[in-house]
This record gives sequence, C-alpha cells and structure tokens, in this order.
Amino acid sequence: MTYVSRSHSVAARELAGEMMIMSATDSTLFSLNEAATLIWNAADGKISLRDIVENKICPEFDIDPETAYRDAESLVSNLAELGILQLSSEPTPART
Repeated sequence: MTYVSRSHSVAARELAGEMMIMSATDSTLFSLNEAATLIWNAADGKISLRDIVENKICPEFDIDPETAYRDAESLVSNLAELGILQLSSEPTPART
C-alpha cells in the first residue's frame, strides 16, 4: 500500500482550482491540474493512495478505479522524484 504526504520543502497556493507549488530548493514552479490538486490536498500521510483515488478522484471524475489508481501512481511517483510529495509503504505516525 502506498501512502502519500506533502513535502515540507515546497510552498503551495491554490489558484482557480489548480495548485501552484514552488520548490524551496531551486524555486522551480509547478502547476497541478484539478485531479492532482485533489491528491495533493488529501496527501496527509495517513490515507492510502488507493483510498484517495476511490474517495476523491473517482467520485469527481468519470473514471474507473483501476485506471484512476494507475494514473495516480504514475503522478505521485513523478511528483516524489521532483521532491513535491513523499511516498511511504506505511502511514505516517500521529504526532503527540
């Protein structure tokens, strides 16, 4: 299972339904589309990517869960390589 969390080394702002993200390391600017913004907003490290797809993406877009999940896996992998998201095989432990 894959869990997704937002990187702490970026600044983000939502504008007109799209998320604008700037890397703190090199000031590169990224624009996420509506589906990627839904994933970004839900990426708290506690909810699995599959749950995000089934509960956020599929109800919003007319797409079957398996296709949506494959697309989401590719997206989060690319965003992780760019340092925008962090991926884990276990949920992020709650802070006390």
